[in-house]
Amino acid sequence: MKKNVILVLLIVVAVSLFGEILIPMDLSQTNHLKAYGIAFSALTRNLPVKWLLNYRGGSYLMDADAEITRLCKIRGVSYEIISGGAVAAIYSEIEASNMDVAVLEKEPKIAVYAPPNSQPWDDAVTLALTYAEIPYDTLWDEEVLAGSLDEYDWLHLHHEDFTGQYGKFYSSFRNAAWYKEDVRVNEALASKLGFAKVWQMKHAVAEKIRLYVKNGGFMFAMCAATDTYDIALAAGDTDICDAVFDGDGIDPDYASRMDFSRCFAFENFDLVTNPYQYEFSSIDASDYAKLRGAEEDYFQLFDFSAKYDPVPTMLTQCHTNVINGFLGQTTSFHKKYVKKSVIILGESPNVDEVKYLHGNFGKGTFTFYGGHDPEDYQHRIGDPETVLDLHKSSPGYRLILNNVLFPAAQKKKLKT
Repeated sequence: MKKNVILVLLIVVAVSLFGEILIPMDLSQTNHLKAYGIAFSALTRNLPVKWLLNYRGGSYLMDADAEITRLCKIRGVSYEIISGGAVAAIYSEIEASNMDVAVLEKEPKIAVYAPPNSQPWDDAVTLALTYAEIPYDTLWDEEVLAGSLDEYDWLHLHHEDFTGQYGKFYSSFRNAAWYKEDVRVNEALASKLGFAKVWQMKHAVAEKIRLYVKNGGFMFAMCAATDTYDIALAAGDTDICDAVFDGDGIDPDYASRMDFSRCFAFENFDLVTNPYQYEFSSIDASDYAKLRGAEEDYFQLFDFSAKYDPVPTMLTQCHTNVINGFLGQTTSFHKKYVKKSVIILGESPNVDEVKYLHGNFGKGTFTFYGGHDPEDYQHRIGDPETVLDLHKSSPGYRLILNNVLFPAAQKKKLKT
């Protein structure tokens, strides 16, 4: 008991002498992406993290801790030990400016929706999580339908096609070994779970995820998982798959059966039912982005009020508000199909294309981020994965990691 009291006193003295750890997230930071992992590690050690919204690019502040400083040194993350007076000065600046403090209290449990069979492409989110050294689990249709999502705070969807059309790769890759294997695996699982068609299984999974969000889950989707998810919700039990995908034709009345009220983000869009066309619907603006080319393709983040709009502020923390665009199966979203209730976080100026959006559904939230890989403009099937050690301060990847930490945030203002 006496030793414990002495230890507590030593910790109190250390904090008073050495102050707190500030991890800056402005241009002075040497490794922005690994800094997110440091914040996550602090949470696993039961150290609350103060996320300083709009202060130096969304910096982190936490109590002085020898293990955290050791991790910063090992992982090449810049940090500063600041005094109590300096901390008070930061709080004063935050109070007087468009800034605020969000308290992160407990690390979120993370799930990534990923198939058991190997796919010929990488996933930007798993790359980011691995590089930042943030742990996650993977699950697939069987686990989702069995209710396993209830064990997780945050779910990521990436290159999945919830319409049951196998990514609409039929025209280009139907003879490829990986495509045939994908069809085999999905058909076998659908049969095992009692579904006559793969699309019926995928629509049921979409419904299960919808319930997960409604009950308080946080869902983050990129690339084709964005629009195909909403398409599956709108279609419900209607067959929108051509015979090359499910052995029979599309419901001739499918257009009148689409229920856009069930969608998270989009409405009033048209489906692309041609199985030979590499597109799902009119939502996606990929073709327009390709015409602009890499030199002209970029998007801008909106500036939100940290004190009144803390959630969108958290999701847009970055050291720059102009970010290079990047293509994907779904690159960006035509603004006219985005519901008015959705918060637009980032868009391509002058072309009415939304790149990054967020919304509420029930007790939970969803965030959609168009494109496949923020540091590979046109990532093709079979290309090597991006080496993030070459992109330590990627603003595009920072937006992904903002979403990872967002569920840890305390929904009340820090009292100073």
